[in-house]
Amino acid sequence: MASSCSLFHSSLSSKSKSKFPLPRHQNNTKFNRPPPTVISCTSSSTYDRCPSTTSSNSNSPSPLKSGRLADENIRDEARRHRSIANNTFSAKYVPFNAGPDSTESYSLDEIVYRSLSGGLLDVQHDIEALKKFDGAYWRELFDSRVGKTTWPYGSGVWSKKEWVLPEIDPDDIVSAFEGNSNLFWAERYGKQFLGMNDLWVKHCGISHTGSFKDLGMTVLVSQVNRLRKLKRPVVGVGCASTGDTSAALSAYCAAAGIPSIVFLPANKISIAQLIQPIANGAFVLSIDTDFDGCMKLIREVTSELPIYLANSLNSLRLEGQKTAAIEILQQFDWEVPDWVIVPGGNLGNIYAFYKGFKMCQELGLIDREPRLVCSQAANANPLYLCYKSGWIQFKAVKANTTFASAIQIGDPVSIDRAVYALKNSNGIVEEATEEELMDAMAQADSTGMFICPHTGVALSALIKLRNSGVIAAGDRTVVVSTAHGLKFSQSKVDYHSKKIPDMACRFANPPVQVKADFGSVMDVLKKYLGNKTPNH
Repeated sequence: MASSCSLFHSSLSSKSKSKFPLPRHQNNTKFNRPPPTVISCTSSSTYDRCPSTTSSNSNSPSPLKSGRLADENIRDEARRHRSIANNTFSAKYVPFNAGPDSTESYSLDEIVYRSLSGGLLDVQHDIEALKKFDGAYWRELFDSRVGKTTWPYGSGVWSKKEWVLPEIDPDDIVSAFEGNSNLFWAERYGKQFLGMNDLWVKHCGISHTGSFKDLGMTVLVSQVNRLRKLKRPVVGVGCASTGDTSAALSAYCAAAGIPSIVFLPANKISIAQLIQPIANGAFVLSIDTDFDGCMKLIREVTSELPIYLANSLNSLRLEGQKTAAIEILQQFDWEVPDWVIVPGGNLGNIYAFYKGFKMCQELGLIDREPRLVCSQAANANPLYLCYKSGWIQFKAVKANTTFASAIQIGDPVSIDRAVYALKNSNGIVEEATEEELMDAMAQADSTGMFICPHTGVALSALIKLRNSGVIAAGDRTVVVSTAHGLKFSQSKVDYHSKKIPDMACRFANPPVQVKADFGSVMDVLKKYLGNKTPNH
């Protein structure tokens, strides 16, 4: 399996009563809600405008003088161009999938992770306010911000700020201009292995820390930055992680000067993933358990200490992750693909994609949603087993070791969100064995990609659905690649060296040993080239 190491060995002392205030629903303290925030909107140019608060027929407010002064940075410039108009958009926490009679809700400035009943929360936007502007307006606004350096809209996430965290002040945003990731036309892979001409891979791993987790972490850390300025009891931010979450958390916290605390399962992640939070200055605990054990511990710790929980139990992260779905639509000029396939572990991302597509449909940017597929490693497949039962029963499993280590999760936090998303998108769940996912990764790499094992899980689902005829040859299909392949280079080395026990490694491409003389090299090359007649 992927090489891993443990730089730290830690044990946690028994839990003691803490003098620090606790999050909502973990004690009886209720934070006072802050007064309504006056949010300013930049109007210096088309891509930097916000919707008018007085007229839904106005395409753009009057432009102000643009251009940065000699002593300004981009944040200063954005502040100078900001208008004083009140922002009419808002969002709040509500119980996930609550009925129409529910009145329970919380400000995003409250520290709360679960509803009164113990269920998940969701971020609910004021859709009626957003609907005052038609789909064409939102399409034009979002498109006009792509590729710009205007703060904060150069980010793929914050270019959709009105749909993400509409009430946060741009000064509080912590961003590395994440998102805007490549939508790769997998021409050769699609034609050679699947007989498809319209296969695409959304490379979310081409991001600041090399995974899609950046999209959610910019939102969460920005809100923490705001909470600390509001003097909320937040000393640091913590997460349990199989690697990528900790990398994103530590990087964004480092950029903001906020302490980060990371719980990692010892010897179960790649060294490339382990070194990221260490390099970014996080306080890393390497714990002798699996991800589910780390998750249990971090939830207990955050109930005792003023550490903000950054795992996907926190619904703020999903607000950033949903923007990848909107990006896909933008990259297709707002045409809807037929299928979107997402690897699933803790299962927040499949719901985030559903939410992004659903908002676009509800607000008139598109007229339908794509069908979703969630693919799991067979060694950690509780959602797949639930799906095969007809959604009748979910049971957590003991996750076994998998090359797709970031989704080695047997008790996913977002199970209810995932089931909801898949049911409402006529979705499908598939699984991939270790050999299937590694072979799929090797095949994809051989056509010019360099993907992670989790993307191999998603490609395995595509192969099965294509072979069964569920996905047709002409269906426009997007496979979501969640992390950069360089994070998992050891697994690729093991595969191509044929060092994986009980695995044929059918597509291995090991280096050829040859003597350092001209004749030997020529013999090897002639043999190789003799089998490489071009096909035109």
